[in-house]
Amino acid sequence: MNDSTVRSGATMKAILLDGFGGPETMRFADDVPRPEPGPGEVLVRVAATSVNRPDLVQREGNYAPPAGESGILGLEVAGVIEALGDDVDARQVGDRVFALVAGGGYAEYTVARSDHCLGVPDGLTLRQAACIAETYLTAWLNVFELGALQDGESALLHGGGGGVNTAAIQLCGAFASSSTLYVTASAGKLDRVRELGAEHVFDYRTTRFADKIRTLTGKRGVDLILDHMGASYLADNQRSLALGGRLVSIGIMGGGKAELNIAALMVKRQRIIGSVLRSRPPVEKAALIARFAERVCPKFADGTLRPLVSDVVPLAQAADAHRAMAQGSHFGKIVLDVAPGLT
Repeated sequence: MNDSTVRSGATMKAILLDGFGGPETMRFADDVPRPEPGPGEVLVRVAATSVNRPDLVQREGNYAPPAGESGILGLEVAGVIEALGDDVDARQVGDRVFALVAGGGYAEYTVARSDHCLGVPDGLTLRQAACIAETYLTAWLNVFELGALQDGESALLHGGGGGVNTAAIQLCGAFASSSTLYVTASAGKLDRVRELGAEHVFDYRTTRFADKIRTLTGKRGVDLILDHMGASYLADNQRSLALGGRLVSIGIMGGGKAELNIAALMVKRQRIIGSVLRSRPPVEKAALIARFAERVCPKFADGTLRPLVSDVVPLAQAADAHRAMAQGSHFGKIVLDVAPGLT
């Protein structure tokens, strides 16, 4: 969204930031200018959005939105199309959609590119649909498209009960059911992760995962690792990779700089793939969303995939939702209720 595309005089409720820092910088406001869709865009009346780890990083001042996008937090929404911009043919006013946005989700209204919207699958509420775009697209892109996981291969998924990781476990069950999954999680989430379909789950606080992986695989290692920690896990991730294994890095919660064992990288023919979704060109994201619609969305409609809603929090209490995510007690997604009557 270009910040200049606002409807004169129309306002909405939204969460604003008074500077950068902790959750106390978040402020609920009811007089925020309402955006207006430009060419190829739709205006969505937001029923629900969800909290993602990048929201916390942006709040802290370390993840600026792409140029021209809204500075309001929120990377995914679900709701009802309120208005159409020029040159929109594929959507209609009143359509129930969920959408990937580069910002603006923590608000009553947001604009989204028409080709970044998908119809809400049958059987899902808008609260559930608000959990799909950012996490399932991230998991699909990095595990299956970039990471190229094949059915029957093995994967190590870091992140326990977080949104991306729980989505990745479900996607592996749907598209790589013969693959062996190893998952790191905190002690209180081990059983729930197993229930999702991970064969081997271990507490990252008490177990060095590289030793565990080498023991369980007979020193072979795994074919794919999905990692959000970065520097602090790099050495053990390399130790955990099999010959020709792929490490897909999607976060730097454990730091952004580490020493790389280039000899191991060469001898074991390892591949390290860096990936981020938000800053990809809109056309590239649209192509990903189209592939996702064809391959993955039918699995939501038939019940194979089901978004995990951990907690539902009113939009006005978004700061509390950020505190809960930082504490790590959630399992699945924390949803912000924006318009309860629509969900």
